[in-house]
Amino acid sequence: MSRSYVIDAIPGDGIGVDVTDVAMQCVDAVAGIYDFDVRWRVRDWNSHLYRKAGRMMPVDGIEQLSSGDGIYLGAVGTPDVPDDVTLWGLLIPIRREFDQYINLRPMRLLPGVVGAMPGIEDLDIVVVRENVEGEYSQIGGRFGAGTDGEFAVQESVFTRRGIARAAHYAANVARERDGRLVSATKSNGIIHTMPFWDEVVAETVKAFPGVVVEKVLIDALAARLVMKPTSIRTIVASNLFGDILSDLVAGVAGSIGIAPSANLNPERRHPSMFEPVHGSAPDIAGKGIANPVGALWAAAMMLDHLGEAEAARSLTLAFEGTLADGTATPDLKGTATTAEFAAAVLSRLS
Repeated sequence: MSRSYVIDAIPGDGIGVDVTDVAMQCVDAVAGIYDFDVRWRVRDWNSHLYRKAGRMMPVDGIEQLSSGDGIYLGAVGTPDVPDDVTLWGLLIPIRREFDQYINLRPMRLLPGVVGAMPGIEDLDIVVVRENVEGEYSQIGGRFGAGTDGEFAVQESVFTRRGIARAAHYAANVARERDGRLVSATKSNGIIHTMPFWDEVVAETVKAFPGVVVEKVLIDALAARLVMKPTSIRTIVASNLFGDILSDLVAGVAGSIGIAPSANLNPERRHPSMFEPVHGSAPDIAGKGIANPVGALWAAAMMLDHLGEAEAARSLTLAFEGTLADGTATPDLKGTATTAEFAAAVLSRLS
């Protein structure tokens, strides 16, 4: 093999285990075709570890991951462990310690998939989400617990640097598409952070001739994505808004099970992390019916990030071709199991 990559795989919980298992097989298959090697370091960091050791990952977990070329995550979460524990114990520390400040979430209507409404054949949206600050902050607290006066304070953190680098990345994406960038805001109601967001986004995009930014209030934008989703190509949004809008777009496109995500450190000073957007779905975990498309698409994004563009394209064409042939899991109104879908993808890669 002329090229080799070390990837830390964190299958996590629930269907995260189901989809990463088959997706890794597909990555290995396409790697063999294009003469490179992926060495997987599988990390059993999940809710089971938390129940046993009180942590979602080891104390030196970040240090262990730092020597790899990328991170491939399934999903985390179980009903008996609070969601804030699983999220803040694993996913968010990785994003922040490795300064993965861009969360890239593309979505288009895939071949053979019926969207949530007619007339969206041209659906093709990329959400660029600021990924390490904004509304997802630890600043604040709860006070007066158990009393009638109990209250909670949650502080958002928006920095000029954080907004500008997200807007810069998004403007580059928009320039390569149709030159239109929609900025999600709520500056009529959130009086400090959102006007600041609007100002910095507008200032940043001025440096990109041919790119036009349109600021749209988040409530109106949500309605527009449902009613006229093909009118939008590229969105830049804060941490919370980007998280919500990308799930909405996936629903419009047919299923959250198909949605991929890349947590990027664009300067490549640290490893980036790739994951499907869906959660651990404990209600179907282990039943063999989870949709692996989001995991496969995320894996293709990882290969592209590593510089293996042809391999990424082949993997994408393989899962798209499988869908086009009518093979789909139950969430897409099909009857295929996770393994059957993966087998069909592998047959296209052979």
